[in-house]
Amino acid sequence: MTRSFPPFQARSPRRWFLVLPARLGVIATAAAAISGGVPCGTHRAAAAEPAAVQEAIGRGISYLADKGQAADGSFSATAGPAVTALVVASLAKSGAPVDSAVVRKGLDHLLSFRRDTGGIHTEESSIGNYETAIALLALAACNKDGRFDTAIEGAEAFLKGLQWDESEGLTPADVNYGGAGYGSKGRPDLSNTAFLIEALRNAGADADDPAIQRALVFVSRTQNLPGPHNELPHPEKNPDGGFYYTPANGGDSMAGKTPEGGLRSYASMTYAGLKSMVFAGLDKDDPRVRAALEWLAKHYTFDENPGMGDSGLFYYYHTMAKALDVLGDETFTDAKGAVHHWRDELADAVITRQQPDGSWVNTNARWMENDPNLVTAYALMALAYTHPEPGAAR
Repeated sequence: MTRSFPPFQARSPRRWFLVLPARLGVIATAAAAISGGVPCGTHRAAAAEPAAVQEAIGRGISYLADKGQAADGSFSATAGPAVTALVVASLAKSGAPVDSAVVRKGLDHLLSFRRDTGGIHTEESSIGNYETAIALLALAACNKDGRFDTAIEGAEAFLKGLQWDESEGLTPADVNYGGAGYGSKGRPDLSNTAFLIEALRNAGADADDPAIQRALVFVSRTQNLPGPHNELPHPEKNPDGGFYYTPANGGDSMAGKTPEGGLRSYASMTYAGLKSMVFAGLDKDDPRVRAALEWLAKHYTFDENPGMGDSGLFYYYHTMAKALDVLGDETFTDAKGAVHHWRDELADAVITRQQPDGSWVNTNARWMENDPNLVTAYALMALAYTHPEPGAAR
């Protein structure tokens, strides 16, 4: 029997079919920006008109199809299947038909990494959990007629088997409990745990799925919020409500430490934490969600990844887009009381950074953001969340 895997965004009436370039049978025209009629105290980016978003997405897809994809269907194959999976997920999210050549070839390459365990990763991979989680996101995005049910079920079981839980003799009191790392029982971290939660939700799991609720325990321990959900020493030294990378092995933040020895919060992980908490069923009244939103309100910007500068900028953009979309608000109020139309502002920030050839790339190479395939996938994913009522695919 065919299973249905509705994306979590189904809670919103928006459809994410956007216009693609002519080679995929769609248009690539830009509309003139309009202004006026915006209430005082709000911010709306003029560049984010529907046709401008559609054109940028179309150019990005053309780049990936014409220049990014290898003959075997892969993208950046030396990095393993993860980049291919991210590209496929971004193409599907952007409206590219599942049976279009660029998506079909990418899926065929991705599925060539399926293992008997259900994992989708390179042989003897040290990052098999990460690779499989991203692959699951891609398969769920493309599973319109149930064709990937078996692969999805296997990937879900594989990921749940790698989660730190009672099968390793842990209890909820253990710092690693509920987390996921890059590979088989590698150090758990928020980024990988966030991908785990998102992949399971997009594949059809409910918020109260035991694996997601276990993951929420770990996610809560990556927040600088002292209290019953994080009794570790880190938040007491920096109780600002933001998120850091991991509490495991003594704790670590990619943004470094405060003078007091606390773990610095940074925006990409704070949006990852926010997204994960909402996926796990928490609402805006939960103190963890409120604290995250207060931190983000103090650091609302598209100029950088707050706390990290331009490191991981496009990872930040796509994580922010997912988090604010699942939160459900069309505007975001910053700490100064300014109301932002975040979809328009995000679209403007992404579009203005597009390269002449249609790709995106970060001049800061950290976390592989000098790879135009990876970064273009992040950018397309971010843009897919910025247009409230895109037209139907042609």
